[in-house]
Amino acid sequence: MSFLLRLGFVLSSFQKAEFSAVSFIRVFLLGLIYDIGVGLFFIFPYSLYLLILPQRLVDSRLNKIITYFSFSLGILILFFSFFAEITFWQEFESRFNFIAVDYLIYTYEVINNINESYPLPILIAVMIILTFFVIFFCIRKKYFFDTFKGTTIFLSRLKITVGIFAATLVYAFLVENNFADLSTNRYQNELSKSGIYSFFSAYNNNEINYDHFYQLMDNKDAFKIIKNDLKDSSSIFLQNSFSIERKIKPTTATIQRPNVIMITMESFSADFMKTFGNNQDITPVLDSLAKESVLFTNMYATGTRTVRGMEALSLAIPPTPGNSIVRRKNNDQLTTIGSIFSEQGYDTSFFYGGDGYFDNMNKYFGNNGYNIIDRNRNAFARENYLAPRTSIDDRNITFENAWGICDEDLYNEVIRKSDQQYKSGKPFYDFVMTTSNHRPFTYPDGKIDIPSGSGREGAVKYTDYAIGAFLKKIKNKPWYKNTVIVIVADHCASSAGKNEIDISKYHIPAMIVNLQDKQSLKIDKMCSQIDLYPTLFNFLGWKYTSNLYGKNVISDNYIPRIFVGTYQKLAYMENDDLVILSPQQKVETFKYIQGKNDQIAVLPKPEIVRRAIANYQTAYYLYKNNGLKQNKKNN
Repeated sequence: MSFLLRLGFVLSSFQKAEFSAVSFIRVFLLGLIYDIGVGLFFIFPYSLYLLILPQRLVDSRLNKIITYFSFSLGILILFFSFFAEITFWQEFESRFNFIAVDYLIYTYEVINNINESYPLPILIAVMIILTFFVIFFCIRKKYFFDTFKGTTIFLSRLKITVGIFAATLVYAFLVENNFADLSTNRYQNELSKSGIYSFFSAYNNNEINYDHFYQLMDNKDAFKIIKNDLKDSSSIFLQNSFSIERKIKPTTATIQRPNVIMITMESFSADFMKTFGNNQDITPVLDSLAKESVLFTNMYATGTRTVRGMEALSLAIPPTPGNSIVRRKNNDQLTTIGSIFSEQGYDTSFFYGGDGYFDNMNKYFGNNGYNIIDRNRNAFARENYLAPRTSIDDRNITFENAWGICDEDLYNEVIRKSDQQYKSGKPFYDFVMTTSNHRPFTYPDGKIDIPSGSGREGAVKYTDYAIGAFLKKIKNKPWYKNTVIVIVADHCASSAGKNEIDISKYHIPAMIVNLQDKQSLKIDKMCSQIDLYPTLFNFLGWKYTSNLYGKNVISDNYIPRIFVGTYQKLAYMENDDLVILSPQQKVETFKYIQGKNDQIAVLPKPEIVRRAIANYQTAYYLYKNNGLKQNKKNN
């Protein structure tokens, strides 16, 4: 089954994998090694059971029940993995990874998403039928005969079990999943792996200690580099110790305090827009807005998941290895974009059309000063956070799928709350997270000319339509004139490419709409998601305390650079010099050819490598040592 699956993936990805004769053979040889490992993990528990099973119970009903049940369960798991890997590859072009692990935690959204995207009852029925067919075939061929009539003595069973145990230990402690990463082509590496093996590898490495696995430098040197990197004429550092806390002074005399609503678009790649070369005409609203706003033409997301985008847009910090800080412990009372707004006298809120229990979003935002407005569908979820939570009323919902209510319904909730906040006389900042541009790609009928559920293009066009409808509704509101709308993606629709970190798959749209005196401004400098708010704060003329790694992109001394990462690999690119940091203290350096999206291996530039290490090392240090906390002094 694993061979057939690998062969199918090879055929579907043949051109992208750029095979040579040697690499083609290597994929299947490495695959065989991982498949043997999966087999060992499956049979070791049963071999241990056979070792301790008394001889007199070999032909007993108890043994038959246990054996048939174990065999059936194993076969069912293999069939489930077979079909699950196909759907996972279609979505991510990858073997199971930490996303698959996370999906087991948040079963409501995931199961309903699968059910709405695929004929789940039919798939389950097929798996059960196939399992019964395999059992019937094995019984018919009398494969269980020796199992129930065997007379193998204990000593012989012990030798076999010890052999299996020793081989299993070798895999458990010595054969790591990243041993397959021998090629510069990511597809070849993924095809070599086994889904089940990759799943458990991701499960065992849910959080990665930067200090243990990545190349380091002395912390004093690292912070010296970062402070020099962040220093400009508008900043004054507040501490001489391991800290980046500093006072930011405005570069403009005019101070503005508009309401700010940030629309964070789910899985929205820059290349969906005509502005960036798309010819499908599926984003007419955003393309129109791009001509009359502050447009970032060269902005890159830090990661490939929503929680990573939330981390970048709320903390303005490079991605640390493993899980996003949104999903980690000790992530409360941080210096966030929201806390900066709060210091300026704003009410801050987090809006989500689904249940914010998913991915720990409510707990993160709720313990960092944001009011919570979400669907609140999970009656069994128990969360503790400081902020008040408002459930979106059923009466205000016209359409809902596995991930949450449609974008129009969510924006209507934002409008209702904005009306209330305006009456209170206090400015407001809203972090709005949409869900419509997510599989199963369903949305209300009759809104656009692409049928609901027909694919990504329809979801993109509906996302665009809903933003247009939202802006039409609020333009007559008394608070609109003094309201800035920030539109940005959390990450791209797909991160899969021939390179492990494919830079083009991180390019996202970002724009600031209705900013006073900045109705049409194009910023072409390469920049990161983490730079969005430092740039906005400069436009607004704010003086504030910063713990952010983000920079003001329009500053004269700004050097174009971005941070992008996967679960384990961390990339830093300055102009076209790309540095990728990996576990086992591995450092790779490339020259990035943007027009061809190629990465050419080159000799390292020591100063850029040191800046890459310093950024990621200090970001991890500050998080682990409470250096990102509000009013915390880190020595």
